[in-house]
Amino acid sequence: MAAELISPRDDALSPMPAGPLHWLRAGRLEVALAPDAGGRIAQIRYNGVDWLIGPDDGMRATIAWGCYPMVPWAGRVRGGRFDFDGRSHALPVNFGGHAIHGVGFSRPWRIETLDADSATLSLALPRDAYWPFGGTATQSVRLLGDRLHLELAVQAGDQAMPVVLGWHPWFRKPERLEFTPTAMYPRDGEGIATLPCVAPVSGPWDDCFIAGGEIALRRAGQRLHLTADTDHWVMYDAAAHATCVEPQTGPPDAFTLAPRVLPPGQQHRLCFDLAWQTDDE
Repeated sequence: MAAELISPRDDALSPMPAGPLHWLRAGRLEVALAPDAGGRIAQIRYNGVDWLIGPDDGMRATIAWGCYPMVPWAGRVRGGRFDFDGRSHALPVNFGGHAIHGVGFSRPWRIETLDADSATLSLALPRDAYWPFGGTATQSVRLLGDRLHLELAVQAGDQAMPVVLGWHPWFRKPERLEFTPTAMYPRDGEGIATLPCVAPVSGPWDDCFIAGGEIALRRAGQRLHLTADTDHWVMYDAAAHATCVEPQTGPPDAFTLAPRVLPPGQQHRLCFDLAWQTDDE
């Protein structure tokens, strides 16, 4: 009897095939979109250098490659449980007994527009056990010469909902990381962020930080500068092959630690910019 297949939405470690790729190009910048694979970016290539752990690098788990949107929450929801508007909610757990990274990274997104250097995608959020509030997620990808501009948004439906947005890029291991946070959320025995914030400690990290200064990666003669319209960043650099630098609009387990209420019909947005320069510039 064949083994039962597990959906990526039920286990973040399940394999996620890339599906069809759509390449966007502008100048020296190339981006491969994988809409069927959680609406993620499968690869970012600048001046011939690949920056992401991609679908052909042997990391097949849904959680472990590309650059994917985290919506309508980012990071772990402890035990999949949280309270909202006077009611208790239990989400399906998909990673180590917790609900991680939302529902968008494991579901196919719809391409709304596709041009040579830009695209927009959308996802109708469920209104079921996976996510009881509904709503609509959208993202846009624009190549602007030596800069990649990403926007992620969620709009509530006919009822209020909690929300946290994020991007999760799996960058190939940099030769140097420039990052000077001002504070961090300490993690407890389950590896989940807690309050109050404390002074940053040295890595390796799998932690959420408050940071408003320069964030950059250097590799292969290039410098990648990262900015976003948020001061929350999750940094994961414990892996030998990759470093994740993740802008988020709140910390992991934010539905409990720092709840943000999105009223009916309203929108919450996150912008993320990646800008390159070469050493000879």
